[in-house]
Amino acid sequence: MDPALAQVLDRSRAVGFLGPGPIETHIEHAERFGRALGSADCRFADIGAGGGVPGLPMLVAEPGLSAVLIDASRKRCSFLVWALAELGLVDRAEVWCGRAEQIGREARGRQAFDAVVARGFGPPAVTLECGAPLLRDGGRLVVSEPPVARRWPVDAVAAIGLNQIDAEAGVAVFERRGPLPPSLPRSTKQLKRSPLFEIA
Repeated sequence: MDPALAQVLDRSRAVGFLGPGPIETHIEHAERFGRALGSADCRFADIGAGGGVPGLPMLVAEPGLSAVLIDASRKRCSFLVWALAELGLVDRAEVWCGRAEQIGREARGRQAFDAVVARGFGPPAVTLECGAPLLRDGGRLVVSEPPVARRWPVDAVAAIGLNQIDAEAGVAVFERRGPLPPSLPRSTKQLKRSPLFEIA
């Protein structure tokens, strides 16, 4: 385990941005996201990146990766800016402070990434609706899964422009294909009030 990464994640946990459990466990989970990208040389977005996982361990492990770490909290964004400097990653990664659903409607973010990763971002339908618009055609969305994998509704997922292509313990992998519905992502209020689908 990289000592500098361990120190950064220890600080993340100390300030309440990272959950309990050994740092090694958080890093091992992040490695699953890295494997699911399908490439060690791509640009990804980590949505809800505030605690630094999985984005920071992925960047440390693979020098071919570049990233934008997205979070709506200014405090978490300040931590991420510090973390990138501490880990010597400022040449390969940057922090965007804002809501993923807003960035997905902006030119800088819409269909701008080879991959999107999301760990604990929000309810399943919200995660997919916010993640899909950030992906280029053919890009991958990797979402954290509970110990027992969820059954994603095929038709509802397809309506977002996604197709589930893989699942390994801890993550589900989707690929974006075809036209992206121009109405997505919807506003924050609509996301909360009327999710596109329900899933256990």
